[in-house]
Amino acid sequence: MSTTPTRKSGPSGSYEEVQASEDFVQLRARFRRFVFPLAGLFLAWYFLYVLLAAYARDFMSHKLVGNINVGLVLGLLQFVSTFAITTVYARWAERQFDPAAEALRERHEGGQA
Repeated sequence: MSTTPTRKSGPSGSYEEVQASEDFVQLRARFRRFVFPLAGLFLAWYFLYVLLAAYARDFMSHKLVGNINVGLVLGLLQFVSTFAITTVYARWAERQFDPAAEALRERHEGGQA
């Protein structure tokens, strides 16, 4: 009896074969072209907020209306941008990524690869 783990494979071959396929490579590239720039933009926005809070206290404490200052507004916009990014990603995935991933899965699990 062998103690080496077995690789699960579908009708068209192993996971490694699917991962090496041109369809999977294109799908992964499409995902990265969308997600990495969006994540980079969000991280830049987040770090800008942190740097402003740490080093631009006069600017961040500038009152806009009553007790509402720039820091509070920018902090709340962090939440807004998070929800916006989530919504944009969910819509993109539903329209672009998920159908392509499902087609890839069908080709490989259906033995049509």
